[in-house]
Amino acid sequence: MSSEVLLAFGLTLMAGLATGIGSILAFFTSRTNTKFLSIALGFSAGVMIYVSMIEIFVKAKVALSGSLGDEIGSWLTVGGFFGGMLLIALIDKFIPKHGNPHEIKTVEDMNPANKAQDPALLKMGTFTALAIGIHNFPEGIATFTSALQDPALGVAIAIAIAIHNIPEGIAVSVPVYFATGDRKRAFKLSFLSGLSEPVGALVAYLFLMPFLNDIMFGIIFAAVAGIMVFISLDELLPAAKKYDEAHMSIYGLIGGMAVMALSLLIII
Repeated sequence: MSSEVLLAFGLTLMAGLATGIGSILAFFTSRTNTKFLSIALGFSAGVMIYVSMIEIFVKAKVALSGSLGDEIGSWLTVGGFFGGMLLIALIDKFIPKHGNPHEIKTVEDMNPANKAQDPALLKMGTFTALAIGIHNFPEGIATFTSALQDPALGVAIAIAIAIHNIPEGIAVSVPVYFATGDRKRAFKLSFLSGLSEPVGALVAYLFLMPFLNDIMFGIIFAAVAGIMVFISLDELLPAAKKYDEAHMSIYGLIGGMAVMALSLLIII
């Protein structure tokens, strides 16, 4: 295995394990802090939306337009973007899913010792981990393939994805911790959702490398952007608004975008 492949695997593993950092950060929150929950979920959505639309989508279009021309490349980029949305929407439809609580719950309502405990937060956190794991899989492919094509680009994308994986780890851990009070369970779910990223890299190495070119690279990037935007709009933002206080979810959203923008300006 060449040094380029090892570097690509290492970058993908680093990006995936960043969810565990977010999980650890979640352990320092108060169980009654629904304001933090709203901000964290909004922050995660802001990071994911910004990096998808400003960075990943653009790189997909550049790769496809360079290979197929502006018109075909633009159409294929848009098709890949909405194809990614369709893929995660179908997964969303066929995986059993429980809705968010219909009203804001207090810590007492979520206390595991309470027999009347509403398990909606636990189910939301579990589904978020599953959804993030699913979309981290193609992210792993994207990070791996970009690092093989251009190591500098791979480093930038890996760091960018790692940054947004941190609030994703929070998005998984916080509702699970709030619902169960179990730090180990929250960390385990968050950690496992990130491990799908190096699994995606392994799949890319075993099955895609013989066919890897700019066209496949662009399609993968476009689809990943669509998946990330869909999860943000369908899962993270509605959950953030459910526990909102004084527009905190929007402040978190803007903060996430600002952090992602700053990181891209520094890295790229």
